[in-house]
Amino acid sequence: MDKLQRAVRTKSLFQANDINSPVAGIRRRVRSLFRALKIIRTLASFALYVYLDFRGWLGNSEEKREARLRRHAIRLRERLIKLGPTFIKIGQALGTRADLLPIQYVDELAALQDEVPAFPKEEAFSIIESELGCRPEELFAWISDKPVAAASLGQVYRARLKSGPEVAVKVQRPRLNETIAFDLQVLRRIARFLERYPNLLRGNDWVGMLDEFDRVVHEEMDYLAEGNNAERFRENFSSWPRVHVPKIYWEHSSARVLTMEFIDGLKVTDLDGMKAAGISPRTVNELMVQTYFKQLLEDGFFHADPHPGNLRVMRDGRLAFFDFGMVGHISPKLQSQMVSAFFHLLDHDINGIVEDLISLEFLSPDADIVSFRKVVADIFTRKLNLKLREVKFKELTYDLAPIVYEYPITTPARFTYLMRALMTLEGVSFVMNPDFNFFDVARPYARSFLLRKESALLRQQVMESLRDVRSGRLQFSRIWNLAKAAFALYFQRA
Repeated sequence: MDKLQRAVRTKSLFQANDINSPVAGIRRRVRSLFRALKIIRTLASFALYVYLDFRGWLGNSEEKREARLRRHAIRLRERLIKLGPTFIKIGQALGTRADLLPIQYVDELAALQDEVPAFPKEEAFSIIESELGCRPEELFAWISDKPVAAASLGQVYRARLKSGPEVAVKVQRPRLNETIAFDLQVLRRIARFLERYPNLLRGNDWVGMLDEFDRVVHEEMDYLAEGNNAERFRENFSSWPRVHVPKIYWEHSSARVLTMEFIDGLKVTDLDGMKAAGISPRTVNELMVQTYFKQLLEDGFFHADPHPGNLRVMRDGRLAFFDFGMVGHISPKLQSQMVSAFFHLLDHDINGIVEDLISLEFLSPDADIVSFRKVVADIFTRKLNLKLREVKFKELTYDLAPIVYEYPITTPARFTYLMRALMTLEGVSFVMNPDFNFFDVARPYARSFLLRKESALLRQQVMESLRDVRSGRLQFSRIWNLAKAAFALYFQRA
């Protein structure tokens, strides 16, 4: 027995010394080199494959463009999954960027929300023990053997506390921090290389987008921060009885393990389930959009990842929000600019829309504003002169995409997750309500919010939006539209 103990101690000492040994350092550098080569080879080979395929050098020359794009998108999704968590997460973000990618790519990358492989139970339970100081069977009355959900950064187990409540236990993927840090280092070098050749991929601040992704993903990796975000969200909606946020059990949580109330409900896209339960999908959809209007224009704090896996409809009809790792913040100045853009859209004010694009830094002030205004006027007039209810964010981005290569248009990094949230929200809404229109649902909330006494800040922002961007003078047509809205609301309530 003594020999066995000495052997174990000797092996442990050898392993401890090996971690900091020159040989271990060489091994780490070799692994890093192979990882970098794998990333570069995977992305470069995919780009080459797409180029050769569109040149007709890989056969299938008669294949339609849409079918070819679909095949490319499937190939990209499969490669992102093989590259691991960093690229799965990036793929999920790109899956809502219709302004960057064809719709076939958007559709396929959206599947990354649900098609993420789980990691072994042994590793998950080892992380729980190392983070919370006890084995899972000592912490919980019972815990499931298999995860009930797997995501890019972690996976969730169903369990019951010894005190009785049923909970969801979210466990972070092993070695996640070092994996993401290294992958982003490689991607930044690729992005800086692309910046030296702007004609290859124009229209986006790739380094800025990676920096924003880095900031948000590290916030999402901190489960204690996620718990605090959930509690802030719950406080913001404390006066909304139809909105629910799961309770956080802090004594069973850490930076890599988060234990929260388990919610048994329906996905917001389960229309048949909602109808069978006597719940109107249209009503739930309107509630969901109204919560986002409040988040964006009132709270300045929003859930940035509203895909169906992060939303549940409870049996009593309440809407539950999950997963607050990815949240966004909106400054008062940006809120004011968003209100301004909203009024310009309502007024069909093409000049105002162009000025909004400049003030929001989508368009350089040095651009040929006169010719650009004509292009925007044509696009928006064709859309807005039909019916406002027929305007969809995603369709507008499709129409605007071709002019990205003609004018100095960029997508500011700070809008990456706001656009992600809005487009994801719109996509879910079209499933829940085929006749959905963001403006139709949001306008009644905006009108009622304007008249509430606690909305002094927004009223001030609206008054600023009523001024002409260039001259600063009040535009009486906009004041008249606002007065009509308030008048109509007054009589609706009466």
